[in-house]
Amino acid sequence: MISILLRRILSLLVTLLVVSLLIFCVMNLLPGDPASIMLGTSASPETLAALRTQLGLDQPLPVRYLAWLTGIFHGDLGQSYTYGVPVAGLIAERLAVTLPLALMAIVMSVAIAVPLGVQAARRHNGVFDFLAGIFSYVSIAVPAFWVGLLLIIAFSSMLGWMPAGGFPGWGAGLLAGLQALLKPAIALALPQAGVLTRVARAAVLEVMNEDYVRTARAKGLSDGVAIWRHAVPNAAIPVVTMLGLQFTFLIAGAVLVENVFNLPGLGRLAYQALSQRDIIVMQDVVLFFSALVIIMNFLVDLAYLMIDPRLRANAQ
Repeated sequence: MISILLRRILSLLVTLLVVSLLIFCVMNLLPGDPASIMLGTSASPETLAALRTQLGLDQPLPVRYLAWLTGIFHGDLGQSYTYGVPVAGLIAERLAVTLPLALMAIVMSVAIAVPLGVQAARRHNGVFDFLAGIFSYVSIAVPAFWVGLLLIIAFSSMLGWMPAGGFPGWGAGLLAGLQALLKPAIALALPQAGVLTRVARAAVLEVMNEDYVRTARAKGLSDGVAIWRHAVPNAAIPVVTMLGLQFTFLIAGAVLVENVFNLPGLGRLAYQALSQRDIIVMQDVVLFFSALVIIMNFLVDLAYLMIDPRLRANAQ
């Protein structure tokens, strides 16, 4: 088990290094000069050259990459060109909004999808299965930002129950913060619930007629207890895989939803950095998103090994 873990960690580190190099190259090959964008077209060449030197943009690309990588290893993500503050502080501040939003959305998604998928499998080809399929197809087809707009129209414009957008900050209280994140969390959760419903249904269907489930029924357990106690845990691997992918998507893919609800999250920070050509912020945010995806895949692999001992035996 230790050797498996060490191999996975080594693969993770190499992947992160390669990804960081690709991100740096892509970001620095984008058209436009950050110094020119910051100073405008009327800036003199001397002022432009001075700002480029101050920002380190006059250094060769390999030197800038190594400086960026060294800073990351020391916990220094650099200084934002636009905001003039450390990028690590910006990411931490915005993550305080995006992370609770993603957690709320994933909890809602699981709460909707797993019971729905299990019941659809139990009533395979029945009316409930048909209705669950309609829910799944519709929720997958509808974009999250469009659901967000409908929620704003319904609960803010028409009913006036909630503010249309914005975030009061956690200093205003836990309830106020959760209320501000409720509509965007629903908008993010519904499409993911549709996907997870299909995965849970297929996984339970695959195992519900296995010998151990039939044995549980033969021992006198009801159909529902046999499925929830024996079939669902053994159908967990594809569900866990999808949960890992969904969580990273909810963190990295909330750009449009955060902009619809005017939330100061990581997605909005990435959008603002791109529009302002703030290279260092873009590099760090994209690297953070990429590292999150890689680490979540690593954790999902570990979860596989914990759930299914057969995988541990095959990986030796």
